[in-house]
Amino acid sequence: MIENIPPRDVWQALRTNPDARLVDVRTDAEWAYVGLPDLSEAGQEPVLIPWQIFPAMQVNAAFVAHLTHAGLQPTQHVYFICRSGVRSLAAAEAAREAGFAHVYNVADGFEGPLDPSGHRGRLAGWKADGLPWRQR
Repeated sequence: MIENIPPRDVWQALRTNPDARLVDVRTDAEWAYVGLPDLSEAGQEPVLIPWQIFPAMQVNAAFVAHLTHAGLQPTQHVYFICRSGVRSLAAAEAAREAGFAHVYNVADGFEGPLDPSGHRGRLAGWKADGLPWRQR
């Protein structure tokens, strides 16, 4: 079972654990128009590997190969983030099946669930927690 980690705890791990990495599995469009976690204070950049390919949204068949090509090692602590925590959970499960021992899902993702007005980013998630982020 993949553990859901609150965004603030992920941020702390990225700042204190040299083996911790954040993999953002959203699409190019989301990275460009919604923004990215800003990990500069932690001396890192998020690893950008889409779980699904826009616009058809088929699963990225080369996802695990992209993890290793990005230099991630199976012994590292790898945190996966998407918009709301669903795609990142699937990506973490695929990484675990491929031999990555320490994989985690960022609870509520980058934008979190929809609020009563149908907007994201206000109730929970990376942005709602006030963690650093930037436009690409």
